[in-house]
Amino acid sequence: MRILVVEDDRKVGAFLQKGLREEQFAVDVCGDGEEALAQARLFPYDLIILDVMLPKKDGFEVCRELRRGGLNVPVLMLTAKDSVEDKVAGLSEGADDYLAKPFAFEELLARTRALLRRSRDYQPSAVRVGDLELDPSRRQAVRACRNIPLTGKEYALLEYLMRNAGRVVTETMILEHVWDMNYEGSSNVVSVYVNYLRRKIDGGADVKMIHTLRGHGYLLEAHPED
Repeated sequence: MRILVVEDDRKVGAFLQKGLREEQFAVDVCGDGEEALAQARLFPYDLIILDVMLPKKDGFEVCRELRRGGLNVPVLMLTAKDSVEDKVAGLSEGADDYLAKPFAFEELLARTRALLRRSRDYQPSAVRVGDLELDPSRRQAVRACRNIPLTGKEYALLEYLMRNAGRVVTETMILEHVWDMNYEGSSNVVSVYVNYLRRKIDGGADVKMIHTLRGHGYLLEAHPED
């Protein structure tokens, strides 16, 4: 899951980025309304956390333009303004939720997950593909009753593959959802992590679940067609 944080206070933006990344979200941060619109139109975000008081264009205007442009990505507004009128204004412009500052990170995280659960592509419950099951509440993967230890990034990659089971996903799609735009590491990071997962998920199993389609991408499914 990839999140855009729009916050002109650098300390708050860095705090949110750090906390959300620790929860295995890919997170980009920008500091003004015009950049937020450009980023949202360029990348397929799963959620936007949007401050109201922004340079160039405020959060209300950003949200309004997003909706007018047909972007239905969930928006969580953050602001020091907590009057009923401000909340109504934000929701009227198309925001999905509203959180007043100061806030506890735990509450923001809970609201973030709630918004993602409502979105079309995210399912909060355990995911099962064949004999492989992923439990988001415990961040645990199990195959054929065998617990599979995963690093944070391996877990995020496996979740993305499982939620797209039966569909071919390209390296670009994976990078956009599992990593973020600030990633400057190896160009073959996706294939490296897919191989890590393949050893853990498919090692010793009769049915292989993670498949590479050369020139196209990757596919996870329990019983691939011959």
